[in-house]
Amino acid sequence: MSSALDLQGPEERKVSNLALFKRCLGYFKPYMSRIILATGAMLIVAACQAAAAYLVQPAMDDIFLNKDKEALLYIPLLFLLITFAKVGFRVVQNFTMQYCGLKVLEKLRDELYRKIIYLPMKFYEDTQVGMLMSRIINDVVVIRSSMPALVMLIRQILTMVSLIVVVFYRDVELAFFAVIVLPAAFYPFIYFGRRMRKLGRKGQEKLADISVLLQEIFSGIRVVKAFATEDEEGERFDKENKRLLKLSLKQTMASELSSSVMEFVGGLGIALVLWYGGLQVIEGSSTPGTFFSFVAALVMMYDPIKKLSAANNDIQKALAGAERVFGIIDSPLIQVEQDGHYPLEEPFRELDFQNVSFAYNTEDLPALDRISLRVKAGEKIALVGPSGAGKTTFVNLIPRFYDPQHGAILLNGRPLNEYVLATLRRSISIVSQDNFLFNVSIRDNITYGHNNLSEEDVIRAAKAAYAHDFIMSLPEGYDTVIGERGVKLSGGQKQRLTIARALVKNSSLLILDEATSALDSEAERIVQKALENLMKNRTSIVIAHRLSTILRSDRILVMERGRIVAQGKHQELLSSCPLYAKLYTMQFRAPGDGLTDTDDDAESAACGNGPFGSDREGPAAYRSDGAAVMEETR
Repeated sequence: MSSALDLQGPEERKVSNLALFKRCLGYFKPYMSRIILATGAMLIVAACQAAAAYLVQPAMDDIFLNKDKEALLYIPLLFLLITFAKVGFRVVQNFTMQYCGLKVLEKLRDELYRKIIYLPMKFYEDTQVGMLMSRIINDVVVIRSSMPALVMLIRQILTMVSLIVVVFYRDVELAFFAVIVLPAAFYPFIYFGRRMRKLGRKGQEKLADISVLLQEIFSGIRVVKAFATEDEEGERFDKENKRLLKLSLKQTMASELSSSVMEFVGGLGIALVLWYGGLQVIEGSSTPGTFFSFVAALVMMYDPIKKLSAANNDIQKALAGAERVFGIIDSPLIQVEQDGHYPLEEPFRELDFQNVSFAYNTEDLPALDRISLRVKAGEKIALVGPSGAGKTTFVNLIPRFYDPQHGAILLNGRPLNEYVLATLRRSISIVSQDNFLFNVSIRDNITYGHNNLSEEDVIRAAKAAYAHDFIMSLPEGYDTVIGERGVKLSGGQKQRLTIARALVKNSSLLILDEATSALDSEAERIVQKALENLMKNRTSIVIAHRLSTILRSDRILVMERGRIVAQGKHQELLSSCPLYAKLYTMQFRAPGDGLTDTDDDAESAACGNGPFGSDREGPAAYRSDGAAVMEETR
């Protein structure tokens, strides 16, 4: 499946390591004082490491060879103080860097979430939810390690340099044998670093695939249970899990090989030192204390070299995650919704569609084709038509879930895109067939977006929505948590809660998108009474699956193939538009009566929008772009 997250090609993703790393480090700037503290602690730890190696020589020569009792007192005490300082300052360094890393993790997640939540509906249509979850949860985590890994890198380098100083101070000739192999240690450092970067990117992608799979399966668990496909879904997950395991094993092998190769190089250096240094001690040109102090410094020096590899691996993983996170934050192809500058504070007066066309994709046929319509305050407008006629698309343009490619939509005489988006959407209440509820209490669902309402306001809205009685019958009443998507409630109960939520919102413009289409007759009867309360004193645009809900509408618009092919009151349309007559007949008359077998194409043509009238010719009264319709609308 193509995704909005795949908009960046490989060439665009290949940002230089330096630029990407600088971008990661930029998030640590607010915590610079803490990082300086951690760096100071790191320097002390490195110095303590070198001092411990330096003490080996006086310990060997003064205590064990010269049997100096004074040295027996101060050298162990000095070593204990050095160890205490090293341990204490290492705790300060590690905790401080973890704190900074967690704060950066918080900021990055918040920044990424805010970018994603403000993206247009089109983005969510093209992108899997599990993929977004993985970006916010998994990819951001690895970026957190970038600064601690860098500090670890610097600490190991400083430790190594300080120990090299000790090594050269003790014996220059012996030091030459020790450091001659160091250049060879940096080849695996570079090679395995690149390998870890590549595997890290693939690993994050595979984690995202598993997140997508889990989100899909758990969301559709009722379908899985209904078709008894638990085993098949288990095999799907096992297949993805094995792929992740394979990548993880490759990462583990690359990490282990990196450390092992560098350790082998270090072992080679130590072997050379043991041979040459042992020869010097045997010949009497060096003391055992000097030699073992040198060896201790050398052993300590190769340990940071190994840790350099681990720190580099963490940095490469962080860069792989950063590529994916910043790909969303920075992509010019993923833009947030365009906001206006004019707050909508006045009540609804008029909504005007002016020759509006819209297609979901440029290569598709238009979902709306040259729609012109004016809705006055207080009107009850109904939209009817076959599936795919463009009814839902029509109402989705009003709150700017999408913007038309052609034409304009005016609200109170001003184009929709000039309004502040939040104020526009707060002025519109929407109740749809997808009655989404959150996994919180009933009270929180009703007051969603209006958290300062009193208990009386909540109960008043619930009663108007005919929901209060069933709410009070629940064990915890308004405090009952209803499960994911309201799974603990019936369809009618969920719909009544969404109506109560719309009543609380108290917007002057109401959109009902087939709000009763999924309900049985008894539930529909109750919900319809709640909807009548909701529509009082409001301008309403109703998409009707069941025509019984819209017979008393001020105007009924008949839509087909993205156009308004007829409009008028119920009785007018029954006699003048065969398509509407057929829709009505199919619901209210016995089979064989009237127009149930009327040819679809003939009906469409009679309403001005059939395949035999593809030039959109037809009776002027039914032409959505004609003067007759506009005159009647006005």
